[in-house]
Amino acid sequence: MGEIVIIKEIDISDPQVAKEVLSVQIPSYQVEAELIKSYDIPPLNDTIKSLQQSGEFFYGYYINEELCGVISLKINKGILDIHRLFVHPNHFRKGIAKLLLEYIQTHLREFETITVSTGSMNIPAINFYKKSGFTKVKEIMVDGGLSITLLEKKYKRTHQP
Repeated sequence: MGEIVIIKEIDISDPQVAKEVLSVQIPSYQVEAELIKSYDIPPLNDTIKSLQQSGEFFYGYYINEELCGVISLKINKGILDIHRLFVHPNHFRKGIAKLLLEYIQTHLREFETITVSTGSMNIPAINFYKKSGFTKVKEIMVDGGLSITLLEKKYKRTHQP
């Protein structure tokens, strides 16, 4: 019997679900913090309440009902902004991030541009987004001397009759 894989929208208002998201988010962002040499990244300080108040839409990648990866986003005025895309370290290198990114690009239609930002020293993430068709827009310095790279991907939508 094979694995059962499902990608579905997550009800972040459910405290148990938000707790499950945090149990994947924290270990994932700890790996990023080590890569970029900064532990002062906002996702490491999230709580159940801050996730619930984020205003983001969350989608989860489940293997046999275990949450393994998450993408969260906001859509405003034709721009889909990815706020989080993370995979539990136990499930790295399985293509989960790619599948989550493809899922939102396929199932959500009300945008012309996707934007995302990541630590400039997070070379694996930057390479992942570039392979996925994103281009680097700019780098900005934030508090504590941390450099963030902003990337985007544009779409030309054709309307079906």
